[in-house]
Amino acid sequence: MDSEFQKNEDQIKQLLFHLQSKTDTVKLGGGKSRIAKEHEKGKLTARERIDYLIDKESYFLEIGALAADGMYEEEGGCPSAGVVTGVGYVSGKMCVIVANDATVKAGAWFPMTAKKNLRAQEIAMENRLPIIYLVDSAGVFLPMQNEIFPDKEHFGRQFRNNARMSSMGIIQVAAIMGSCVAGGAYLPIMSDEAMIVDKTGSIFLAGSYLVKAAIGETVDNETLGGASTHCEISGVTDNKYDNDQECLDAIRKIFSKIGSFEKSGFERIEPQKPAKPEAEIYGLLPADRVKPYDMLDLIVRMVDNSEIDEYKKDYGKTLICATARIDGWAVGIVANQRKIVKTKKGEMQMGGVIYSDSAEKAARFIMNCNQRKIPLVFLQDVSGFMVGSKAEHGGIIKDGAKMVNAMANSVVPKFTFIIGNSYGAGNYAMCGKAYDPRLIYSWPTAQMAVMSGASAAKTLLQIKVSTLQKSGKEIKPEDEAKLLQEITNKYNEELSPYYAASRLWVDGVIDPLETRKVISMGIEAANHAPITERYNVGVIQT
Repeated sequence: MDSEFQKNEDQIKQLLFHLQSKTDTVKLGGGKSRIAKEHEKGKLTARERIDYLIDKESYFLEIGALAADGMYEEEGGCPSAGVVTGVGYVSGKMCVIVANDATVKAGAWFPMTAKKNLRAQEIAMENRLPIIYLVDSAGVFLPMQNEIFPDKEHFGRQFRNNARMSSMGIIQVAAIMGSCVAGGAYLPIMSDEAMIVDKTGSIFLAGSYLVKAAIGETVDNETLGGASTHCEISGVTDNKYDNDQECLDAIRKIFSKIGSFEKSGFERIEPQKPAKPEAEIYGLLPADRVKPYDMLDLIVRMVDNSEIDEYKKDYGKTLICATARIDGWAVGIVANQRKIVKTKKGEMQMGGVIYSDSAEKAARFIMNCNQRKIPLVFLQDVSGFMVGSKAEHGGIIKDGAKMVNAMANSVVPKFTFIIGNSYGAGNYAMCGKAYDPRLIYSWPTAQMAVMSGASAAKTLLQIKVSTLQKSGKEIKPEDEAKLLQEITNKYNEELSPYYAASRLWVDGVIDPLETRKVISMGIEAANHAPITERYNVGVIQT
């Protein structure tokens, strides 16, 4: 093992330790004392409910674990946006699970809570997966109601999605396991089946205090909207259960009787492990992100038996296009090559940059994968498209447009992983969040922004200095250096994969060795949704 490999491995292990520390903290929700209070009420926490509900020894793919990380600090923070979401297995059926975390502000909805709930519903709708809601929420966080309540992608959108999913034949099951108030009351009641836990579950449009203020009636919450009221008098809920465990057991019984589904027909054979050790990825990915490396070295450690079939291997070499298998599933891989390559004409091309030839190649490959019904996997370490007079004269914009067009119109499912850089239009062409990947995750080594930190900081500094000089201020070299440092620090914070994950620009930050599992579960989920739309790229610029 050479020193460079060791250095790279040490660096990524430090990053993974940091990731694990952040994840462990997030999983405590509102903290140990708040967890204890839930237990005193006879309740399980959101994560305990999910652990109890899902099949033993099965994998739960969490979506948005780091949502709202570092946000709302003036309000005391909102770990994991106050809700746990992901894809798991219940009675052998793959499904989406949404569980409010009552240890975080009593499960109240912050702006990121709404965004995260909508993301979970989007995953259920795109993949036609059943969805389970474990409801325990005090409703909208009132001090921020203007950022949660009225807009298209705010709180109300989830009820629109309830209605749309029902019309699409997507199964929705809800359990009221704590508070469920105001507009939030519609979510479980718009589901196919609504169950409630006796004494701890309650559901009403207005609680006792509001009822007293509005109409002068004095009534306690249990009489107003408890389990007996809604199961025996109003008929709002279907069945009541003595505790969380009984309620979750009932959900498992419902799922044990769900019928089979029509499949997309994505091709799968018996899975094989990569022939080359997966853990070597840690040592092969440079600690210094400026250093070149061969992306193929990483790919062969992710795919079954380390076998790939490259498309146009000797042409457009700054993008690798290849078919392979991941956990038995056939996939088409589009990946940025990070080493410097040489064309047949003797021209050197920089790694991580998309040139006209590589963009054209990728566009054709993406079309081929759609023709053959092969899901697409994008591995991003991209600085952007080539610039300069030679590239512009060669038509880089129209060639890039071809790639974006072919990718944006894809009807096969797409999955994106940000390994290193994800800058500018490169993020777009390589299926960034705006292009509807079914799942998108970052490695801890990722950076995402309109351009690199160094380039952005120097550009922003020039603008700042120019503005100050126009106002008659003299800028000394030491002042300029200080300004540059301030700008660089702020920009670098925004480059972080955690900054992206906190805002749900990505679904999470994962250990590179989890990539195969995410892709496999992603394609398994996508296999629930038959492709009904014809692949049509529209007008291609020639």
